[in-house]
This record gives sequence, structure tokens and C-alpha cells, in this order.
Amino acid sequence: MTQNTPLSPCPVHDVRHRVQSAAQLRARGVTAAQTAAQCLPGGPWQQLLPGVYLLHPGPPTNEDRVHGALLYAGRPPATARRSVPPQSGPGYGEAMVTGLAALALYGFTSAPPVIALHRIDVLVPRTRRPRSTRFVQVTRAAVLPRPQRRLGVPLAPVERALADAVAALTDASTVRRLLTEAVRDGHCEPAPVVRELNAAKLLGRAHVVDAVDALLVEGRAVAESRLYEMVRGHRLPEPVWNVELSLPGGGVLGGVDAYWPEQAVALELDARSRREDHVAFAAEREHLERLGVTLVRVTPKQLRESAAQQAVVVRTALMAAEDREPAAYVVVLPR
Repeated sequence: MTQNTPLSPCPVHDVRHRVQSAAQLRARGVTAAQTAAQCLPGGPWQQLLPGVYLLHPGPPTNEDRVHGALLYAGRPPATARRSVPPQSGPGYGEAMVTGLAALALYGFTSAPPVIALHRIDVLVPRTRRPRSTRFVQVTRAAVLPRPQRRLGVPLAPVERALADAVAALTDASTVRRLLTEAVRDGHCEPAPVVRELNAAKLLGRAHVVDAVDALLVEGRAVAESRLYEMVRGHRLPEPVWNVELSLPGGGVLGGVDAYWPEQAVALELDARSRREDHVAFAAEREHLERLGVTLVRVTPKQLRESAAQQAVVVRTALMAAEDREPAAYVVVLPR
């Protein structure tokens, strides 16, 4: 393209072409001088961010701002730009949207729409050094999570996006709404959210602790509801719900979420995330099985993603009871 070649000011329907980095424009033969001329007052283009241009004179849309933020934060360092030819892809590198903007793109009703946000948080590797600027807030991570894609946009996993959003929020009701919506609407389970909040050192904040309590209550209610749906939807025998098992002499065996007395099969919802919790579960199961009680462990995630498969596991345990020795007498009490 020569200096005299006119550049089309027409809007481009594909946002990935409508928003371009300086490197992408150079790859198309557009010089820095031509780009600057197109961005003069009254011109057909505008500079959206340093090194990122909107090839349209109107206000940027949600998609323009998100794409521009990723292009800005994901561009390679200057040394790499000199040695590596421009990519034919979107040019995001390892950058991904996180925080409130990511939650909005996931469809959270508790998060403001992207266009209403003063900033878009973008997660990049710690080795990258782009600075936060204008509406882009750059967050660095030693280890990046695997991004999820929505309409081609790389997003941090919901639990990481929640932690990054909560880190910037001081309003207790907003934090509580975001955390409970994450579980209520099936975006994720409580355990990974708590892990991310702990890793971000946010569990020392009182309003976050209160929100986590609400998150755990919501998570428990959702998991119990899915458990009821699994039993009834897959026509399993009706168990007794939420009971405490003990020995006739008073030795407590522990509480379970469902129990089939005739088959001596117990089911426990397990949201454990720490290794020591799994060790404790293994000891509990071994103790019950010595008494002839089969303990089935089902996680909230399994109920959400593979309820039919879990129903098969329970049905198999119930059928296998016919081939076992009778269980020791167990006292069943409501808890």
C-alpha cells in the first residue's frame, strides 16, 4: 500500500477487523503515518488504546472495548515484535478477560454490563509488562488458568474471575450477590471459589467471609435440590433424608444426606476440597463398610454434570446389597 492509496473508513462488521493493533495494520501494509492521518480529528478512525485502533468514527461497542483490551494486553513485547511476524489470529497472546467484565460476559445478572464498566480487567503472565491504561486494568499471574471461550473471547474461569472481581469490591451486598449467583445458576461449585479467594488472600476481609458463608449455604441448598431431582427423576427407591447414623450403644457414626435402610446404603454429598478431608472421608467409609453399610460419595459437581451416571452408581450399590452379609443394626435419627 502506498502513501497515496486511500484507506476505507467504512465500518467492518467483524469486530476483529474493526479493531486492529498497530502490528496488524502494518501487516496489512498500513504505515504508522497513514494510521496517524486516519485518526486526526474528524477522521474515520480513532485510537482506542495505545497501539490499538478503532476503524470507525463512532463510540466503541462492548465488543470493541473487549477486543481492544485483549489486543493491548496481549501484544508481544517490542523485541518479539521485531523478530516475529504478525499473527494471522486475533493477536491476544495469553491474555484473557477477568473480573467483572468476564462475569458480565458469562451472563451474570449481578455484574454490570461491560459498556457500563469503567474498566476491563485483563489477566496476563507475570513476565508481561503492559501497564494499566484508560479502561484497561492489567492483572499479572505467575500461573495462568486455562481460559474459557465465549463467542471467541478468552475468559478466566468463573472462580478466578470472581476472585479478581471481589478483590476490587468493597460493597458487601454486591460481593454476596456475585458469589451466590455463581452457584445458584450453575456457573461453578463453592469449593473452587473458596480456593481462589484464599489464594488471593481475600478471606481476611469481613464482608468476604460473610459472603462465603452465604455461598456455602446456597451451594448446599442447590446440591440438595439436585440430589432430590436425581433420586426422583431416575426413579430410585425413596430414601430417608438427612439422618444421623449411630450404633445402639450410642456410638455416633455420622450424618448422611440419604439412607436406604433395607439395603444399608448411605449417600453423602461431599464438597471437600482439601487432601485431609478426603483422608477423613476414606476413614469414615471404611468404618461404615466394616459394619456392612455402603457409603456412596457424590460431589455437587457430579450432580450438576453427570446426574444420570451418579444415579447408576447408587442403583448398583442398592442392587449389590442382596449379595452382602446383613449389616449391623444401625440407629437412624433425624439430624
